[in-house]
Amino acid sequence: MHLYLVAAAVLAVVALAALGIVAITTGWLMPLGRHRVLRPKLWGYGAVTASVGMTLFMFLGPFHGPDAEMTTFAMSGMGLFLLGNVFQLAAQRPGRP
Repeated sequence: MHLYLVAAAVLAVVALAALGIVAITTGWLMPLGRHRVLRPKLWGYGAVTASVGMTLFMFLGPFHGPDAEMTTFAMSGMGLFLLGNVFQLAAQRPGRP
């Protein structure tokens, strides 16, 4: 079962990184969220940053095992993931008051 979870997590992170790279290079976004994003390149940079951060967190944290020496790196990955989410949020259209 662990192998299936790791495979699903890897697929999700790779898909997010691929969408980010496509958004950076071409400015294209998937139709589902296209109407909300004003700056697709910034959204792409946020997606790539978030996917790198989540990869660091997953493979140095929970999937790596109980190793206290890697906790700092795993939490840095989580911070990078949150920074990527902030970039993606900044790329979106502001909400109505």
